[in-house]
Amino acid sequence: MKKFIIPALAASFVLSSVGSVLAAPHDQQKIKSVDFIGMDAPKTDQEKNNLMYSKASVEVTYVDGSKKTLPLSYETLFRPGDVINGKTAGITMNANGEIMTKADGTPYVSTAPDMNSLMKVPGLQENTYYMISHYESMPKNENGLENPGTMSLSTVKMDPATGKLTVVDIKPIDFSAVHGIWKPCAGLLTPWNTHLGSEETDPDARAHEANPSKSPVTNFMKNYYNDPTMIGNPYYYGHVPEVMVSANGDTSVVKHYSMGRMAFERVKVMPDNRTVIYGVDSNPGGFFMYVADKAQDLSAGTLYAAKWIQTSTDNEVSANLEWIKLGHASDAEIQQLAETKKFSDIFDVTDDAVKGKAEGYTPVKTPANGKKVEWLKVKSGMEKAAAFLETHRYAAYVGSTVEFNKMEGLDFNEKDNKAYLAISYQENTMLAEPTAPADDIQLPKISAGGVYELSFQPNRKTQDGEKIDSHYVPVSMAGLVMGEDLATPDADGNKANVDKIANPDNLVYSPKMRTLFIAEDSDNHENCYTWAYNVDTKKLSRILSVPGGGESTGLQMIDNLDGFTYLMNSSQNPGYVGYFAGLPSLDGDIKAKKDK
Repeated sequence: MKKFIIPALAASFVLSSVGSVLAAPHDQQKIKSVDFIGMDAPKTDQEKNNLMYSKASVEVTYVDGSKKTLPLSYETLFRPGDVINGKTAGITMNANGEIMTKADGTPYVSTAPDMNSLMKVPGLQENTYYMISHYESMPKNENGLENPGTMSLSTVKMDPATGKLTVVDIKPIDFSAVHGIWKPCAGLLTPWNTHLGSEETDPDARAHEANPSKSPVTNFMKNYYNDPTMIGNPYYYGHVPEVMVSANGDTSVVKHYSMGRMAFERVKVMPDNRTVIYGVDSNPGGFFMYVADKAQDLSAGTLYAAKWIQTSTDNEVSANLEWIKLGHASDAEIQQLAETKKFSDIFDVTDDAVKGKAEGYTPVKTPANGKKVEWLKVKSGMEKAAAFLETHRYAAYVGSTVEFNKMEGLDFNEKDNKAYLAISYQENTMLAEPTAPADDIQLPKISAGGVYELSFQPNRKTQDGEKIDSHYVPVSMAGLVMGEDLATPDADGNKANVDKIANPDNLVYSPKMRTLFIAEDSDNHENCYTWAYNVDTKKLSRILSVPGGGESTGLQMIDNLDGFTYLMNSSQNPGYVGYFAGLPSLDGDIKAKKDK
């Protein structure tokens, strides 16, 4: 995607609907349905390059049959670099709790805000909330070291008359107990009111071991620990972090080693509070499921990988899914292995196909080795270490499908027992590859990607006949909302149909509005958009445009927060932290508003 130099916008904002509509009498009535009325693609240079904006609206139909149209607009919460209560937004700390600064003493400030979790925490004052925000990357410092990522905790106040949110305090979250946070990307608020984040890449342990002093993870840890002698450990990174927040604003953090190690995008906790399905931002990548031993406790469980059984090869793509058990483990078990094992303790490996075939190695193609084929043999007794520390390698090794291309965000529609999953680019390993070690997925190329729908069944069995102890096992996958490549770019440079999605990334679903929200990270649209897709009417509406060069990120849907409905939305490079607000609660329990 081409980049524009817009210094004033290299920051972070928020979305809201016009506050004046909130005092309307219909706010006291129950809502029957919501229909998003989309906006045109940006036309002026200002719209294309300088604005994060919405000209969309919603038509609200009430149970008495009356209707009202509410316009949507964009409202700023804060920008990285803003000073809030004497503290700078978007900064990061090292392991000693010191703000990381440039040579001139000024702090590094992220231009890559991502996920937001706005949450109510018991014990806070009325109309006061916390918000966790991800910052996927920080600028590199002058000596070329990798800067640690960061998350922040904001204190947010709501005006109960208008729904307007104001950030009154902000601070970085301390990750020193878990060796820092590596490229946090998407995330979600769990049903038990904690924040599940992600580490978007898993450093290649084989490459690290070959040259540990020069590896990215060593550079990262040198910087984080302010120790030039540090040698990194790749097995500390590529996990799902969970953040707990107390009423006084204290945070505690764990990384769930038992959920495997990979390039996590967004995981989704299912209604049983035990089953978790994964979006994985890899090329190629697998599709994974975790079933925890106990509800609301992700510290131990069983990890599974999917096998794609294709049933259609045309644009109405579909497949059945079977499951292979990778293993059972606890966080403590795998963390101990992470601290004591290196790649060569787990695998024998060769890149020589002749040797591999002769000596009984298994060929795999994974994110770590890219286009090359790697020949592996698990060392005796190392199956658990392989499954949970080298998850993609082991998944391919045992025959699951590691061919998905940038599988990104996902969310679940409980009423219909369906999930929605983004495939950002349907190309590369998702096409026919006759010479590849495995070729389960053989689809037509759609560089604009699409959103797939998953169906579920309870208590399925693995390929080996072992029962999976979950009511939420994905059993099929089919294309739902697909992009459309253009034969030649249009007059604005779009390589994909501008009125359809292109390269979906973040997804969130609103059960009250029966609407799936889709955010783009597109090389095929000149501007990235956020879309609303009604799962009943199949109507797709563009509701937000991001400045050129920016990615639409950080979606969080809140159907009812003390009488208001919010859609959080950020953007990276240039970036924003934001929210759509101002729709009456879809539960119809709006408090009376005073005229002003």
